[in-house]
Amino acid sequence: MTPSWYDVLDVERTASADEIRAAWRSGIADLEPGSRRFQTLNQAAEVLLDERKRAAYDEELADQAPEPTEEVDHSGTGSAEPTESRARVSIPTWLLALLGVVAAACLAAAFFMWRSEAGESTEDATRAAQSAAEQAVEPLLSYDYETLEADQKRAGVYLTAGYREKYDQLFGLIEDNAPAVQPKVVANAFASAIVRSGDERVEVLLFVDQLTLNKGMSGPVNFKNQVTVTMQKVDDEWLIDNLVTTPPTQ
Repeated sequence: MTPSWYDVLDVERTASADEIRAAWRSGIADLEPGSRRFQTLNQAAEVLLDERKRAAYDEELADQAPEPTEEVDHSGTGSAEPTESRARVSIPTWLLALLGVVAAACLAAAFFMWRSEAGESTEDATRAAQSAAEQAVEPLLSYDYETLEADQKRAGVYLTAGYREKYDQLFGLIEDNAPAVQPKVVANAFASAIVRSGDERVEVLLFVDQLTLNKGMSGPVNFKNQVTVTMQKVDDEWLIDNLVTTPPTQ
């Protein structure tokens, strides 16, 4: 049987959005952005963190669910039972408890080893960079053809001097096409995870909705982007030093 997106993220089908988001962040924490596993986890999160897509996917899984298999009673006693119930193995309670204690001890040891190696300052810095990225990406990717000058200034305060030059060049293309296209874009970052941590430089992956409307559309369309931003610490402030997006989907 093909693994479901729930299996990929190792969560129950009843998992909440917060549980799914936490599993996704944990899963990609040590992966390279270009790896197949990294992309698969992102695909799973994109489906399961979108209420509409998740509902449709759950219906699809329900349609694929196999019927319970029953054994044929050859004895004539009428006591046939489902195969699944006969395959159950009873595990002693003491063994389960022991395994739980061992697992908890291993997790605790791994956590404290990581904390000692990375240092609490690195963890705090990484979290600060992640929070700054979530706040910065929305004004950076939002604009209205009627207020472009103000939009550009608002985004500029979140950028390093080096990336500001590149951003201004890209924004110039939007300004050139604005009279004909009349674009309006409202961005919203709804999930994020750390790609690379550090004290001075951190990479953050964000899932971003961009509600887009222009002159050629009959109504607004919501495009979904995966955006990787490089955050640089400048004078105790985390600023965007680079931004890479994947092709958007609806």
